[in-house]
Amino acid sequence: MTYRPLVALSSLALLTLAGCGAADSSSQLPVPVETVTVTAEAEPAPTVTVTVTADPDDDVEAQDVSAESADSAGGARSSVQSDETSGQRNARKSAESYLEYSAFSREGLIEQLEYEEFSRADAEYAVDAVNADWNEQAVKSAESYLEYSSFSLSGLIDQLEYEGFTPSQAEYGANQAY
Repeated sequence: MTYRPLVALSSLALLTLAGCGAADSSSQLPVPVETVTVTAEAEPAPTVTVTVTADPDDDVEAQDVSAESADSAGGARSSVQSDETSGQRNARKSAESYLEYSAFSREGLIEQLEYEEFSRADAEYAVDAVNADWNEQAVKSAESYLEYSSFSLSGLIDQLEYEGFTPSQAEYGANQAY
């Protein structure tokens, strides 16, 4: 989990945010009788909860402030469930990142995520959530191999299968790139 520093606010600022006082210091402010509770969560979007009680007879009021965060790594392609765990979310973001700069087979990407110590379940979730076109990935991988080495068609198919592509994906990728 990524930790971000929190900014501490003065009592006056917290009371003003909670609607218990004016912005200028000349107004009469009630004295808080409860502690201020600040809860922060950095992922997926920053969330801050501020609780201020000015009078013991009043109900505790809480404000939930959320910020939208842009998903920069292939967000349009991802199939994100709102109830994904932090492990699933992190694995999905890692999978999206890998696919931005390199071609992977489904199994190869799962193995890479497991190498990063994601659980098999989180890795499988992530790979399925990115909705990759595995035929397209096979083509990109085949083209990459052909850029730096010479392969026969059958040798390229074998190499793609070794990388974890299914036989049909390997044949498709090799035939498109050859």
